[in-house]
Amino acid sequence: MGHIEIYNSKNVLIDANTLFSMFYPSGKQIQLTYDNSRAVITEVGATLRIFEVGGEPVIWGFDENEICSAGRGQVLAPWPGRIQDGTYTFLGTQGVAGLDDLDRCCAIHGLVRWVPWKIQDLTSESVQLEYWLAPQPAYQFSLRLTVIYTLGNQGLTVNYHALNEGDKPLPFGIGFHPYLAVNNGSVDNARIQIPASIRLLLSDRGLPVGTESVATTSHDFRQDNTSLRVSHEMRALGNLRMSDCYSDLSFEEDGNWRVLFKPSTYSETTVEVWGDHNFKYVLVFTGDPLPEGIRRRAVAIEPMTCPPNAFRTGKDVIILQPGETNSGKWGISQLERTNLV
Repeated sequence: MGHIEIYNSKNVLIDANTLFSMFYPSGKQIQLTYDNSRAVITEVGATLRIFEVGGEPVIWGFDENEICSAGRGQVLAPWPGRIQDGTYTFLGTQGVAGLDDLDRCCAIHGLVRWVPWKIQDLTSESVQLEYWLAPQPAYQFSLRLTVIYTLGNQGLTVNYHALNEGDKPLPFGIGFHPYLAVNNGSVDNARIQIPASIRLLLSDRGLPVGTESVATTSHDFRQDNTSLRVSHEMRALGNLRMSDCYSDLSFEEDGNWRVLFKPSTYSETTVEVWGDHNFKYVLVFTGDPLPEGIRRRAVAIEPMTCPPNAFRTGKDVIILQPGETNSGKWGISQLERTNLV
């Protein structure tokens, strides 16, 4: 096979070390670097497979020879979470999606996790991927999705853009599924701070059936101090089993909410997952239902624009008119100790 030169949209030759491809289950592997941080994004699903700082993992990723399991790093669109029985109706149009959560008789996490995305632009620090979701029985609308991953001095930033390319309104929601790595192989000693006052009550099928205030409950991970960056007040997870969707998030002056996470009780590292006003929900998952060997190995902190089953309930579904775009961003940062006091 001859040498293939790849150029980005600015006609700049891409370093061969930035993009590499063999017969990997997740397709081309796109490597980004900035200072001492590194990320790898996969062609399949526009999935975040690796994010590390100083050679230490920030997220719990997966090997290049593996098929992604447990949703690690995946993009969840055009809906995050589950749809009851895989069916819904929007403005008279019915959607019938495959039941990929058979135990709960639900369709889960959308339609773009297992498809190859197109690489539209690439530098050593950033990649833009795009996917056209064609009308189909599960989603009879024309949606063009763009996701941009960028490494910089603020850590990893992820932007999304959703464009309605069809001739009728469409429903839209999106989420992302990063797991934060823990020390010592278990989430028990990890600490977390969640700036949310409401928890959705989920049925045994993972579908919302109500809400409750987190006050006086074991699911209250707020702190009394108005600053969200005092890490020593973060609560340990202990043996708490979590698959909890939070709302009524507290936004800071810059318009973002922030979840703080320490990989162990005595770790000097604090990781921040943040989201803008588009992400009204964050789901925290300790991985208890996962198979033995990967159970409680990491904590998923999932920014979502709408709750589970939103296509059935209509709750916070984004409606895009023909030609209309919705855009948002979230990210992961590793904070220095001096930023936490």
